[in-house]
Amino acid sequence: MTQPAGGDAQSFPCSKCGAKLNYDAGSQAMVCPYCGHKQEVQTRPQAVQQAGYVQQEQIREIPIEQGMAMATKGLGVQVTTINCKDCGATVNIGEGERTTACAFCGSHQVLQATTNDQAIRPESLVPFKINKQSANDLFGKWLASLWFRPNDLTKIAKVQEMGGVYVPFWTFDSMVHSNWTAERGWHYYETEVYTSYENGQSVTRTRQVQRTRWESAWGNRRDFFDDTLVCAGKGLPGDLVEKFSTFNTRELIPYAPHYLAGWRAEAYAVDLMSGWGMGQQKMARVQEGRCAGDIGGDTHRGLNVSNTYTQVTFKHILLPIWIAAYRYNDKVYRFLVNGQTGEVVGKAPYSFWKIFFLVLGIVTVIGIIVGIYAYTHEEGADPEPTKPTPTQTAKQPKPKPTVDDDDDPTPTPSASASGSAKKPGALPAPSGSAKPAASGAKPAPSGSAKPAPSGSAKPAASGAKPAPSASNKPK
Repeated sequence: MTQPAGGDAQSFPCSKCGAKLNYDAGSQAMVCPYCGHKQEVQTRPQAVQQAGYVQQEQIREIPIEQGMAMATKGLGVQVTTINCKDCGATVNIGEGERTTACAFCGSHQVLQATTNDQAIRPESLVPFKINKQSANDLFGKWLASLWFRPNDLTKIAKVQEMGGVYVPFWTFDSMVHSNWTAERGWHYYETEVYTSYENGQSVTRTRQVQRTRWESAWGNRRDFFDDTLVCAGKGLPGDLVEKFSTFNTRELIPYAPHYLAGWRAEAYAVDLMSGWGMGQQKMARVQEGRCAGDIGGDTHRGLNVSNTYTQVTFKHILLPIWIAAYRYNDKVYRFLVNGQTGEVVGKAPYSFWKIFFLVLGIVTVIGIIVGIYAYTHEEGADPEPTKPTPTQTAKQPKPKPTVDDDDDPTPTPSASASGSAKKPGALPAPSGSAKPAASGAKPAPSGSAKPAPSGSAKPAASGAKPAPSASNKPK
């Protein structure tokens, strides 16, 4: 139902025409949708003069033990509350505004609900800085940057409806004292003897084996956590909200109702103490990683961390998020755009064929590498040794030294062992008075030539073929 969300509800009429002003993210000012009149508003933390020095305007941090008692109640502006039966989101819309669809899931199962005017009022917020057109452009760039998506995704994907919503968050500050115990491990190496089989034979070899020496370890540390964010709404998928990494809480400004003019704001569905439990879990995960880094050694095991939380304070804040869904091949996908920085997170379909051909290419490359390795390994392997077979070779007769034409040798003829080997050069006749044969004389046939008597033999003419030594017998 429509009612004041708090005791100091306000309206924001245009000073020119009297129409209601809306907050414009593009110009970051209050703008009249009819005459275009603009009215400046604060969009960044202001510096204030205090005690002789300048400091940033303070946003109240409330001690968690006194949270409900100290916190201001309601939104301070006339709102209508609607509840989605599908996703469970509770959204506050402006007075007189009508809606038939949920801003988070697009469901039409929305019903008007009673506004909780005792809900904790937001302590601060970050105004929208990204307008709707810019959010659509960022969505298109995000789609184009994705890998392994259908080629026609950017052309066919149609954004159904994009709406800007202030989403509730709790922020928690705390000093955390952590005590930890663990086992610290140091690696060392030993030489191990092992037996393997190569070419059917047992071979003894050695190798270096890593061992770990364990010792007890303990320690403690203190860390301060500032503005640990916990989403207090139910409308957004938790996995998408956790992907946001660029919200800058240093740009928080004190809450004022006029920032909600023309915008929707989700009411928190996670109460303060439940949110603090979730905040403790986030801090504990961070502390576990920090304590693991303090253990030292080469490795560790059995880490146990005990945390104590002190000086705990909280804020209820609103953060700007553009929420939309798009349809591709009759299936709806969600995405979010950070209204402060333009960061996009969401879900998109994958291309089966792109992934298939990628896997096929990887398998093919691996197969080629394995084949090349097997081939080169086989080529480079040493062949098995074979026993040499002894062979007998015939002894060759020693050749006698040749005689120059200018010398006057008197060698003694000798027969070859086989009777068929030829002596090098012309065989000289025995020394005597033999006259040299006429030039061109035909040598005697093998086996019939008779040597001249000693003292009378003449050297054979140049070019004459000597008879084999085995058949030359002196008379």
